[in-house]
Order: sequence, then structure tokens, then C-alpha cells
Amino acid sequence: MSSKLIAPSILAADFGNLQRDVKMVNQSDADWFHIDVMDGHFVPNISYGMPVIKAIKQHATKPLDVHLMIEKPERYIEEFKNVGADIITVHYESTVHLHRTLSQIENAGCKAGVVLNLTTPVSVLEDILPKCYMVLLMSINPGFGGQKFEEMTYNRIKKLRKMIDDQGLDTLIEIDGGVTNKNAKALIDAGADVLVSGSYIFRSEDQLQTIKDLKALVNS
Repeated sequence: MSSKLIAPSILAADFGNLQRDVKMVNQSDADWFHIDVMDGHFVPNISYGMPVIKAIKQHATKPLDVHLMIEKPERYIEEFKNVGADIITVHYESTVHLHRTLSQIENAGCKAGVVLNLTTPVSVLEDILPKCYMVLLMSINPGFGGQKFEEMTYNRIKKLRKMIDDQGLDTLIEIDGGVTNKNAKALIDAGADVLVSGSYIFRSEDQLQTIKDLKALVNS
């Protein structure tokens, strides 16, 4: 079994001490930086854009997993690549020509993935799965950090895992929203490969230990 991955969500970091928090993730057992980009249209919040991602990349020693919660993400793929994105995921609901957008991401030299909102059936990805390095399933309604995990996620993971296995693919399943030590192992057991965790990590007293424990838990 390949190692399961932890991706701290920088949305929950202290933006007054961003370099410090990036350094903490570098030193931790985490695998990726998860970068949430919100435009105030596709989701009811605005987070950060290219300058902040560029600043993170200057100090990061681990891959940047950039999650675009924006309308018509195809307009900005090259820009996100240029500021340091290694993985770019776009919402199924945000782009009319999904295949073309994923090709854009690949052509830019990044790994391409698709995100599904809570109530979008996983079955919509059946034909596009071979083009996906990763599928991110939202386990909350996107737009704000610190929300409560939605239990329906487990069944969605199982359905998606079966689709991936039936097609003989290596597509990763990532989960974003409300991930803590209380549900992390169950998410992995259901079929997840990558867990995004924000508030749970950055609000803990010992962030390095919290990440270490989470990483050990999902690989136990």
C-alpha cells in the first residue's frame, strides 16, 4: 500500500506570519501545501491570488496543490503554473469544457484534477477519470474554513473508489473539509489517499506534532 498523504490547508494559516507557517509545513511530516483560491463568485468568499501563492512557493520545499474555487478557471491556468502550482484542481461545476481545461493544465506542465461539490454525483466523472491525476471530493460546502464534516462523504468515497478500481486507474482521491483525527482513519479506510486539513492543524497547540500524529494515523 502506498503512503497516504497529508496536505495542510494554508487558508487556515496565520497570514501575519505566513513565512513562519510555510517553514513549519516544510519541517513537518506533511506531503503537500493545499492552496485554496476563492474568487467571491463561484464561492461566497475571497481568499488570495497569484502574489501570495508566488510568495509561498519561494519558501515551500513541498509541492503546491492548488484548488481553484473560481469561475472559468481556464482563464488563469498558465498564471497559476507560473507562480508555482504543481497540481491544479478545478471544479466540475465551474468550467463548461472540462476535458479542455484538464488538457490545459497538463500542457502547462502541472498534474490535473477535478473537484466535486457535496451534491454533485461522482458518476459524472466516469468518462473523464482516465484524464484525472486526482479527484477532490468536498466534505463541506466550499467557501469557508472550519466547517463541520459531512458524513455523506464516506459513501461518496466508496463509490468513487469503485469507479477508479473498475477502470484500473491510479487516480488519487483527496478529501477537503472538516478533517481531524476523529475521521481521518475512516476516510482512508473508505478509499481516500490524500487528506486536506486546515483549522485542525493550524489551531492546534503543537502543529508539528498534530501533523505527525495525523500522518501516522492514516498510515497505520
